[in-house]
Amino acid sequence: MLRVLFLMLVLLAGLVAGPYLSGKQGYVLIETAGYRYELSITMLVVIFVCLMAVVYGIEWIITRFLRASRNSYTWFSKRKREKAQRQTLQGLMKMDEGDYSKAEKLIGKSAKHSNEPVLNLIKAATAAQKQGDELSANRYLIEATEIAGEDSLIVEIARTRILLAQNKLPAARSAVDSLLVMTSRNKEVLKLAVKIYLKSHAYQALDDILDRIEKSGLYTSQDFSTLQRQVEDGLLDEKMNEEGVDGLLKWWGDQPRQRRNDLYVKIGMIRRLIDSDDHDSAYDLVIETLKKVEKGSELENDLCLQLTRLQASDNKKLLKLLEKRVKNDDGKCCCIYRALGYLYIRKGNFEKASELFKKVLANKECLQSNDTTMAIYAFEKNGELELAQQTRLESVKLAMFAKDQEVDLLLDSTPKLAEDSKILLEQK
Repeated sequence: MLRVLFLMLVLLAGLVAGPYLSGKQGYVLIETAGYRYELSITMLVVIFVCLMAVVYGIEWIITRFLRASRNSYTWFSKRKREKAQRQTLQGLMKMDEGDYSKAEKLIGKSAKHSNEPVLNLIKAATAAQKQGDELSANRYLIEATEIAGEDSLIVEIARTRILLAQNKLPAARSAVDSLLVMTSRNKEVLKLAVKIYLKSHAYQALDDILDRIEKSGLYTSQDFSTLQRQVEDGLLDEKMNEEGVDGLLKWWGDQPRQRRNDLYVKIGMIRRLIDSDDHDSAYDLVIETLKKVEKGSELENDLCLQLTRLQASDNKKLLKLLEKRVKNDDGKCCCIYRALGYLYIRKGNFEKASELFKKVLANKECLQSNDTTMAIYAFEKNGELELAQQTRLESVKLAMFAKDQEVDLLLDSTPKLAEDSKILLEQK
């Protein structure tokens, strides 16, 4: 519009000024090689305006053509995007339905024109992996990496998940190690690290990131405690299996004070030292642990279970600690009675052992499989033959009663099983 107005003003100025300058306007001479042009100023203005009009006209035609091309391109692009969006949604629905083959085709086909092509390619790779098509899964991931460029964290997380699903533990371990370098506190990365390290028994690597896992809030305090116990047991087994007792004791000496004061880990150390017949090293830890373990706790039960297996060369200090522990008891220190009874039997003091096993047998709810056998042995060695015979008969009766209960339970369930089988046969 401005250009047309400009042309109109120039033409109007020429028409107004032309008559005024008709007698004294002079002329314009344009001379080239072999040609000579003489024009009046008015004619020059008219020619200039006409040339400008032609130029503007050509520009308008070209602009209209390009605008039409751009509109066409925009229309086709919009149509492709809408189609890609529909196919993506259909593909996600197929994935939820478990039709991974159809999902891969829909999502992979629409990846190029979707709003988030990287996410589409990752989903297509996941669908391909679900079908066991590792080649296609890797191809989709390579395409996603090329599109993502430097911002490839989401692609690497997807790649690590797929490697874990394919059970390629060495490759998954390497991938998650790299992710932890890229981003050490990302929750998804930490969650993957826990799964991969546990599955590959990389307990030392998992132990190194336990602090970050705790601070991330991935687990409740109870779940984190369970994970921590699992890691500690794994570390103890790893050191024991790879380096033996000497390596385990050296590792224990290098641990921070917090772990060395952890009663659960101490009891784990005691159990493994006894398994390796290093009873003297286990004895020193037993003395430390028994002084700190809470009376009546689950840890006390675990410790007492190891005491029944302990065969140290000198048990005097341990006997004193256990006797002091049961001195003012409420009659329910079953695990302490049992441990003391075993120690007295090994020492040859069958009188005290007999008294302790009587208390153990009195607590029916905490009896263990070997308690009756050890009690009978202590009674016989102490000369209480009648009591030993009575205990043996009661043990046989209990065993028969338990067996009868199992038989009754089986008989009760048999008619129902027969009825269910009959119904299935009729349905077929």
